[in-house]
Amino acid sequence: MATDGAAARTDHKAPRGVGSFLRSQMRNIAPFLTLIFLSLFFAVASPSFATLDNLGNILTQVSVTGIIAVGLTFVILCAEIDLSIASIANVTGIAVAYFTLQESYVNIANVPLPGIAAILLAIALCALLGAVNAFGLTVIGIPSFIMTLAMMQIAAGISALLVRGQIAYKVPPLITTLGSGSIGGIPWIVIVAAIMLLGGHLVLTYTRFGRYVYMVGGNREAAEFAGLNVKLILGSVMVISAVCSGIGGMLGVAHFGSAQQNEFDTYLLDSIAAVVVGGTSLFGGRGGIGNTIVGLFVLGVLNNGLDHVNIDSFLKILIRGLILLAALVINVYAQRLREQTAE
Repeated sequence: MATDGAAARTDHKAPRGVGSFLRSQMRNIAPFLTLIFLSLFFAVASPSFATLDNLGNILTQVSVTGIIAVGLTFVILCAEIDLSIASIANVTGIAVAYFTLQESYVNIANVPLPGIAAILLAIALCALLGAVNAFGLTVIGIPSFIMTLAMMQIAAGISALLVRGQIAYKVPPLITTLGSGSIGGIPWIVIVAAIMLLGGHLVLTYTRFGRYVYMVGGNREAAEFAGLNVKLILGSVMVISAVCSGIGGMLGVAHFGSAQQNEFDTYLLDSIAAVVVGGTSLFGGRGGIGNTIVGLFVLGVLNNGLDHVNIDSFLKILIRGLILLAALVINVYAQRLREQTAE
């Protein structure tokens, strides 16, 4: 009888253990199930959706967002936010075109600046803007939301000064190749996005810096007691976010074929949505590049699929907003479950 009672108790605990596991993994499971549901729905609704050519279209469409989202993932894992990513992407794309146009009359010892110089100057600009974000956050103590909101306006102002209402078309050949060229039928911009996503994953998963990012996001006070330089970590992720945004901006300009003001405005919401919809916690310390990749595919499948079924463009925006809201609800609910479990 005692054995039967023990077995009964064990059987009673097993389902509860499975339920606890599913609840703890809800942040990871929900986006993946959403991706499967959307893919099946659009495959049935439109014969042209489930094709290899369309898969290539989806990968190309999410590439710039993916590049920008790599850096943003680092920031959100630290329980911070960067609202300046789209503006920094825009100003960097404009800057590389601007510096390229200056090659005809900017000389160093009567030697024209090569295309690589324009690229390096543009990257230096976005890194500098990221450093300003880092300084405001870690030294002055301005909350990242406010600091990056101000930087969003600063970067937009620099863009306006550089472009002055015009449209620039010339960028260095390397940027043109990576942004709009292909190799073996695969667009270079997809390859660059894949490399950057892989690099971000390796850094977060296998390096000491990556572990520090999770520690700072998971429990900042404990990280400080452990001897980590929390301010250095926070400053570093802000610079990483700005540089990733700058690279995305440069390649985006080549992909779109021109550099103009406000070209990347929609990428702020898209990048945040990719990270959050994928399951990375807004409270820090949970998630990663794998979640961001799932989020990118959810957004890519959704946007592409809605085009295939001819949904009204205004309804498309509404649906995207509802999916982002659902992801936020799951994010907050998962955090509450985590806190209850810890108690």
